[in-house]
Amino acid sequence: MRLKSLEIKGFKSFANETILHFNADVTGVVGPNGSGKSNVVDAIRWVLGEQKSSQLRLDKMASVIFNGTKRRKEGQMAQVTLTFDNTKNILPTDYTTVAISRILYRSGESEYRLNGVTCRLKDITSLFLDTGIGADSYAIIALNMVEDMLSDREQARRRMFEQAAGVSKYKARKHETQQKLEATAADLDRVEDLLFEISDQLKKLEKQADRAQKYYELKAEYKTISIELAVHNLARHKKTYKELEGQITREEDNYRSTEAMARLLEADTEAKRKSHTDKETSLSDQQQEVNQLTGRIRGKENEKAMLEQKRTFINNDLLRLKDQVTHNTQTLRSLEDEIEGYQTDVNYERNQEAEFEIALNEAQKNLEKVRADHNLMKGNLDEFIKEQQGLEREIVELEKTKAIQTSQIESLKRDVERTLGDIALRRAEMTTLEKNLAEQNKAESLQSAKISDLESVENKRKSDLEAAEKQQDTLSKKLADHNRALDARRNEFKLTKSMVESLEGFPESIKFLSQDKEWAKRCPLLSDMLYVREEYRIVIENYLENYLNYYVVPDAAEAMKAIGLLGQSQKGRANFFLLDAFRDYQAPLALFSGGLRAADVVEVEPQYRPLMEFLLENVVISDEPNPPANTPGDMVVLSKAGTYVKRKFSMSGGS
Repeated sequence: MRLKSLEIKGFKSFANETILHFNADVTGVVGPNGSGKSNVVDAIRWVLGEQKSSQLRLDKMASVIFNGTKRRKEGQMAQVTLTFDNTKNILPTDYTTVAISRILYRSGESEYRLNGVTCRLKDITSLFLDTGIGADSYAIIALNMVEDMLSDREQARRRMFEQAAGVSKYKARKHETQQKLEATAADLDRVEDLLFEISDQLKKLEKQADRAQKYYELKAEYKTISIELAVHNLARHKKTYKELEGQITREEDNYRSTEAMARLLEADTEAKRKSHTDKETSLSDQQQEVNQLTGRIRGKENEKAMLEQKRTFINNDLLRLKDQVTHNTQTLRSLEDEIEGYQTDVNYERNQEAEFEIALNEAQKNLEKVRADHNLMKGNLDEFIKEQQGLEREIVELEKTKAIQTSQIESLKRDVERTLGDIALRRAEMTTLEKNLAEQNKAESLQSAKISDLESVENKRKSDLEAAEKQQDTLSKKLADHNRALDARRNEFKLTKSMVESLEGFPESIKFLSQDKEWAKRCPLLSDMLYVREEYRIVIENYLENYLNYYVVPDAAEAMKAIGLLGQSQKGRANFFLLDAFRDYQAPLALFSGGLRAADVVEVEPQYRPLMEFLLENVVISDEPNPPANTPGDMVVLSKAGTYVKRKFSMSGGS
């Protein structure tokens, strides 16, 4: 393995790209003092991974970048490439030519490359570990290393002998292995802590799993019992429904038979009412005949009274006639006495007696006739009386029959009313049963709907449970990934925090001044007080790169105080912006049609706004990929992509 070439660009005094070819005829590099011979050695040490700025004779690592001169602008990055010939395969790689590069940007970003591929410093160290070449190896001897070996400072001779004997690489590997073991032990402690936490969580999860299992068992039992209860209730409701249906059928049959009986009773009642009407008509006719007979009887009685009166008259006449006969007899006797004298009178009297005898015969005939009429009338009267008594008996019987029929009619009416009441009651019961049946049907439909709803809810719950379990598994995986990422982030955060707290990459002056937290809070760095949107951050930081490490102090007295502290402690130099000098500053109005004012994309507190206006005075950001042909006045045009910076008479850019 042989050193082939060294390419230096922007490193210390090498502003331009410089390539040193180490051919077979090259044995050394000579030159006057200050020509950069030591910088060549520093470049080789730096590209091999030197991290201490003091070993490179610098106050800070950023000082390796070309700082510029009065005629030349400072560089934005430092790059060193070291090329080796690996034809003998001393390096553990298949390449015959191995080129290692280190690049440091002024923004503080750094990267290593192996044959143009980005890699880690550890990869380069591991590659050259068996060759004895390294940033701190004695293959590259600086000026102060000879004194260290002669004075044996910090066991320099031992390190040189170990490197020459090849022991240092094993010590390095041992140290790396010990660090790995310590890291592994720390990881094991962390794993034990995690296992302890996980065991506690597992106990809780086991309890929760037991509870969940018990819940599922109770849920299944509840579902089974609910289904059995629903089936039992459904069977009971069906049985009740059948009983009610049979009872309704019986009640309907009873209702039909009762209705038929009521119709028969109504027909019978109607027939009896018709018969009763006929009987009442007949009774009325008989009553009329009785009235007629009573009138006739009364007429006969009147005739009888007249005949009695006539008989009385006749008896009176007979008595009068008897008296007259007596008187006539007496007269006859008197006349017999006077017969003789009255012979003529006797004849006359005889004629008159004959007439009287004729009249008496006629009277007797009339009397016999009257007697015969009286006997006839008496017989008729007896017949009428008998007939009247028979009619009265019939009337009494009819009245009895009427009373019986009336009581029967009233009883039938009460039976009809009672039957109608029973029918109404049966109808009400039937309506109630129909309502109960409808309610039972409705309850059955509701229970069926509830059962279907419960089944759908149970199915949905099962699907939700499966989805929740899947989601839980997914979330558990995500949680594990998140915990791993969180641990990585925490480690990264701790590393970043330690780097920020230790101000890695910053000059010793900034680290010294930042130790005073109150002063650092009162006088922040320019990089700490501004905020730029992500899309404009790179271009603004590149433009303000020379000022990002400046402190912003209230006035010159504060700056002098800090400068005095740095001078006493020998901690290097620092730059300051005097905030009171910008108090009355007004940024000039600049118009540029094709871009955005750079000051508008930077967010700072109000007291720092004049300073930011000053730093970004006449600076605009353009979205155009090509710079404008002409820029007015002192206008500075920045590419949004960071590819170029265009001024009036100059332009810069690159990667």
